Amino acid sequence: MAEETIFSKIVRREIPADILYQDELVTAFRDINPRAPTHILIIPNTLIPTVNDVTAEHEAALGRLFTVARKLAAEQGISDNGYRLIVNCNQHGGQEVYHIHMHLVGGHALGPMLS
Repeated sequence: MAEETIFSKIVRREIPADILYQDELVTAFRDINPRAPTHILIIPNTLIPTVNDVTAEHEAALGRLFTVARKLAAEQGISDNGYRLIVNCNQHGGQEVYHIHMHLVGGHALGPMLS
């Protein structure tokens, strides 16, 4: 079994977070160290450590990450100008918390990441 993370405790509301959305599959909350005016983390409620641990049984929750991202981007007023969705995997990919999470980042021009 995967080691519990701070995100698991946020899902169970054992530690405080600015939760913007929660349902049976995912939870979304503001990043405590934002890199842009809008920086929201969207996580599956089930602990999946990395993208390498994804299986077919996770498809519903991982698909929900995208529909919640779209909803929150509209609510935050960033959908028309654009935003970035980021999922990191393992150390070289920049992953710091080993519970899959999607960063929804926007609110100003972000520029290209890769060409």
